[in-house]
Amino acid sequence: MTRDLELINLTKKYGSIIAVDNINLYIKPGEFFSLLGPSGCGKSTTLRLVCGFEEPTKGLIKIGGNIVNDIPPYKRNVGMVFQSLALFPHLTVGENVAFGLKLKKLPKDIIQEKVIRMLELVELHGFENRKINELSGGQKQRVALARALVTEPSILCLDEPLGALDLKLRLQMQTEIKRIHDKTKNTFIYVTHDQGEAMAMSDRIAVMNKGHIEQVGTPREVYEHPQTKFVAQFVGESNLLMGKCLDGNKIIVNGFELKGLYPKDFFNREVYISIKPEKILVTKHHYVRKFDNSIEGKIEEYIYRGDDTIYKISIGGHFEILARAQTIGGQFNKGENVFVNWNIEDAIILPKED
Repeated sequence: MTRDLELINLTKKYGSIIAVDNINLYIKPGEFFSLLGPSGCGKSTTLRLVCGFEEPTKGLIKIGGNIVNDIPPYKRNVGMVFQSLALFPHLTVGENVAFGLKLKKLPKDIIQEKVIRMLELVELHGFENRKINELSGGQKQRVALARALVTEPSILCLDEPLGALDLKLRLQMQTEIKRIHDKTKNTFIYVTHDQGEAMAMSDRIAVMNKGHIEQVGTPREVYEHPQTKFVAQFVGESNLLMGKCLDGNKIIVNGFELKGLYPKDFFNREVYISIKPEKILVTKHHYVRKFDNSIEGKIEEYIYRGDDTIYKISIGGHFEILARAQTIGGQFNKGENVFVNWNIEDAIILPKED
């Protein structure tokens, strides 16, 4: 049965190093939840704490409402797929999948039935007698998933399982893992440093940094409404301008007066203005009446990427703005004078203290 997971003031220290720093998190039954962040942010340590491979320094881990801090990994009914996959090369595909069931001393006919059913789920029916070294990277990944799922865990933890695959295969496996999740309805907790992977697969995402959780939300929420400077910079590309809030929704940035929406208590405070490159329209003409902000700049560099082009635009030599434009609209040249345009709802105002 799928169960919920709750982490309460969870902390893990290694000597003087704080790997996980007093985090609180609730994951709903059947949810596909991702822990996203750079290397060393504490996401894999958090996963190992959930599975029981590490003991918390303090705090509680509750699965299905029950505290499991002192329960060993094999009694938590939590499955794990490692980045290295940890398959047994001397065993066949079927034997690898059956491994956990044999430890439970289930009857042979039950084991065989469960293995066949699970290999069908991961679309490896007929591979029972194959050796692990005869499989492709994607097939090995499916065997690891099957081995973890066959014991019917209430929660499945996946620690950067696609990190070793090439881009094409990684994209294919993202679809496969999501398909398996949708079919099994298990709770999946997925660790990744790849924001695109987290955005494509997750119901919700926790963005982690230096052992803390910076923000929890749906992919759309963390992308379009970042709550901190770190989230604004880490999740997708973002222009981050520093300015000061004045009366009348005005913000001064390097002598340029811009418009933005911000809370009343931001008045006279230094802030960051976060604007995604795709929210900025690059034009040859000044559209001050059509847009809340329209300022002149010069194309310093551009990168053509087929379906779109990334422009780096210098604003009076004081600061730079990145803009992403669809190639179908034509292309600007290096050194060309242009205008960058955006509306106030397309910018997020964040306090500098973050």
